[in-house]
Amino acid sequence: MRVRGSRARTGARTEDRTEDRTERRTAWPRLSRPLARRRPTTRLRRLIDTGAAAGAAADASAGPTAGPTAGPASAEEGGKEPPGRRMARWVPAVLVLGGVAFDLAAPPGYTASPFFAAAPLVAAALLRLRQTIVTAVVAVLATCLLAELHGVRDPTQAATEIITVATVTALAVVINRVVRRSYHRLASARGVAEAAQRAVLPAPPARLAGLEVAARYVPAEKYAAIGGDLYAVQDTPHGVRLTVGDVRGKGLGAVEVVAILLGCFREAAEQETTLEALVGRLERALRREGARRTDLEVFEGFTTVVVAEIPRGDSTLRLINRGHPAPLLLEGDGAVRALEPEAPALPVGMVELAGWPDRVMELAFAEGETLLLFTDGVTEARDRHGAFYDPEERLRGRRFAGPQELLDALVADVERHTGGGTPDDMALLAVRRTPARGNGRDNDGRNDRGTDRG
Repeated sequence: MRVRGSRARTGARTEDRTEDRTERRTAWPRLSRPLARRRPTTRLRRLIDTGAAAGAAADASAGPTAGPTAGPASAEEGGKEPPGRRMARWVPAVLVLGGVAFDLAAPPGYTASPFFAAAPLVAAALLRLRQTIVTAVVAVLATCLLAELHGVRDPTQAATEIITVATVTALAVVINRVVRRSYHRLASARGVAEAAQRAVLPAPPARLAGLEVAARYVPAEKYAAIGGDLYAVQDTPHGVRLTVGDVRGKGLGAVEVVAILLGCFREAAEQETTLEALVGRLERALRREGARRTDLEVFEGFTTVVVAEIPRGDSTLRLINRGHPAPLLLEGDGAVRALEPEAPALPVGMVELAGWPDRVMELAFAEGETLLLFTDGVTEARDRHGAFYDPEERLRGRRFAGPQELLDALVADVERHTGGGTPDDMALLAVRRTPARGNGRDNDGRNDRGTDRG
């Protein structure tokens, strides 16, 4: 009994050791994985991953003209591909079959090697590595078999054709790796840019204090995702305050100024009791930041901006326009009115050139009316004849179900006017006053004021 028990215990220990070794072997690849490849579960990483997935899905739904990220990497991540790309994936097979047909039908003096050389090159840009290798192997085999089928009359010419196709196929494999790596890097960079955009320009709530709200940012560079235009909407003790602006300059310097102005706006909108004081805070923030930096571009920068206030429970709209394109007021019957300032004013950051008090424009903002604010990317969009886009004229007589539909129609109309794309970034913000229902309170009577929703 003791022996059997010892054996049983020994067997148990052996099994335990075997299980431990199995677990260690299973866990070893995870433990030995380089730290650089571990994906940190930080909030920023999740934002970047979400942005990359959203970008891939957007590319997949945008059609064959979606741009460079609509390649193998984004197609695999998006899960769905546009019909044009699915059809394009058959091009390498068509080239191989076309080469075989041409070689069989053509006189002896002609060769189909260009077809077989082109097939792997096309596959390198459209297919995965394994599919590219299969295409390359098929192309080389087809060249060899056809040479054997016709009989090798000139060994030098046959060898030259085979070596040429083999060399091109090897280059196609290398090109495939380079292209796919570039696609992955571009998708990662785009995900970072979109995460930064959501951090700097978060989407406002669809309903806020009795208002319907919609915002849109359309970069001039299709995959830039963020630039020097800004918008913000915030519910404050003084009513809903909002702004749209355009920073002078491009690149990271402009993005830094956008972050400074938005941070200042969100704080000042809560604290300042008047719009004049709020704009004064923006002026001081930009001047203070410019004095801290040695960069001439930042120091001499300025920002055109419109700041608006919609008091809760009051059908009033107050505006201050500092050198920005005039907002539009769309009435329920399709009429459109440009809210031109009573007196022109210099942009924020230029008060030293000519300083005078800000003038608040006050007007009625009735139920069913929509306030539309935008940057000069809209008004400076030109058609092929050089004619500028006129939003007031193009929107007159049209009715929209809501602010989101208005922005969708406006962006699509600008793209039609320019023939695709825009010469400058566009930031758009539309706010509609909804029917009463408590004017700033939700259905159960509670105030729907959010906290720093920017």
